[in-house]
Formats: sequence, structure tokens, C-alpha cells
Amino acid sequence: MFAEERHTAVVELLSAHGRVTVTELAQRFAITPETVRRDLATLEELGALRRVHGGAVAPDHSSTTESSVPERLATHSEQKQRIAAAALSLLPRGTASVILDAGTSTEALARLIAQRPEGSPELLVLTNSIPIAAILSSAPGVALHFLGGRVRGVTQAAVGAGTVAELQDLRPDIAFLGTNGIQAGFGLSTPDPEEAAVKAAFVQAAGRVVVLADASKLDAGSLVRFATLDQMDTLVTDGELSAELSDALSTAEAEAIQA
Repeated sequence: MFAEERHTAVVELLSAHGRVTVTELAQRFAITPETVRRDLATLEELGALRRVHGGAVAPDHSSTTESSVPERLATHSEQKQRIAAAALSLLPRGTASVILDAGTSTEALARLIAQRPEGSPELLVLTNSIPIAAILSSAPGVALHFLGGRVRGVTQAAVGAGTVAELQDLRPDIAFLGTNGIQAGFGLSTPDPEEAAVKAAFVQAAGRVVVLADASKLDAGSLVRFATLDQMDTLVTDGELSAELSDALSTAEAEAIQA
């Protein structure tokens, strides 16, 4: 493959996944990491990407980039449905208390919970997400507790000190969390500090932590870390884990489920 063909392929991969790694590209094109880095440098000069540690991201990506709920609903929707279906199987078998974090993958899970048949074990669902609360407000077998606070328009999630305080005396069985990025060295992250504080409180409160992340979130990072890998129990994703992230999850004793 000629360099120009590789460059086109790299841009297409970035368009599809939002991020590429040097290791992934070297394996895909059967070239050396040094050649990959030269390709990425050339593409950065052309404005086609932005280099980051270990790879590259789309040129408009930054640690504070955050899409609105409608934009995220339209992205990777099929993959998120698969992730939600896999996550549904992790619900406790009997009566349980569950946290559903704000996010489009967790929203897909909420829709599956709402479709459970009559007579299913009762779930107490705690959420800070307005869309999720609307989905579950009349769902059979669901007792809904909305965690109040100031609502962020971009994510339609309640945040703030009051939201965090509500969780301090609670110990729900399991939490299903979204994330804007998961990295071997940095952990789980999101762009907004207030939303990160609520997610961190979810992690601290729950007996078990399950993270839902489509392929675009793998090996990606945002501005604020809300948990380290050893604070999560399970990652549910549709993407293929890089060797670095796979090793880090194994060291953290966190399970990875492929949806």
C-alpha cells in the first residue's frame, strides 16, 4: 500500500472511531511504528488529525469536547444497543437497587429495563438523567428515585453538591456508568468537573461498578478523571481492546465483556 492510500485509510478510521493508535495502525498496515508516526506527522501538518500520546485523534477533538444528547444518540447507535443488551444480563437476578448514570448507552439500557415483562423482580433505580427518568417513570417493576440538582443542558443530567450529597448515605447494589474515555494510565474521564464529581460519587456508592463504553471511548481521554481502572468491576464494550488497555484492565482485576 502506498503512503497516500494509508493516509486515506487513517482518516477514514478516525472518522469512524474518533481515535487511532500507533500499534493498531502498524499491525493493520504491516509497517513499523516509526513509519506510522511519520504518516501521522504528515497528516497533522495537513490538518487531518491531532497527534496524542500513542496515536492520534480527530482534529476537532479536545479534552473538553462534549456532544449533546441528540448528537450522541445518532452516533454508534447500533453498537450502543448491543452494549445495553449485554449490560442487561448483569442486572442482579432478584430485587435490587441500581444506579443509571446519564448517557446514551445507559439510556439504551433503561429502555430495555422498561421493556421487562410484568412480574419481573422489582428494581429501585437511582438516576440523575432526565431522559432516563422519563423512560422509567411508568415502567413495570421499577421504583424510580431521581437525584436532583442543577441540570446541564448538554447532557440533561443533574449535577452539583446536592446531587453528590444524596449519594453519601446510599449503597446501591450496582451502578451502570457512561464515560467519555477510558485509558490505561488515566482511567475513566469526562469533560465537565461537576459531572465528574457525580460519577465519582456513583463509583464510591455502588457495590459493583459496570462501565458502558463504545469503541470510540477506548484509549481516549477527557479533562477530568472520575475513577481509576481498579475502581471498576466490569467494562462492556463493542470495541477491540488494545494490548495496553487489556493489560491494564487485567492488572486492575476488571472484567471486559465484548458486546
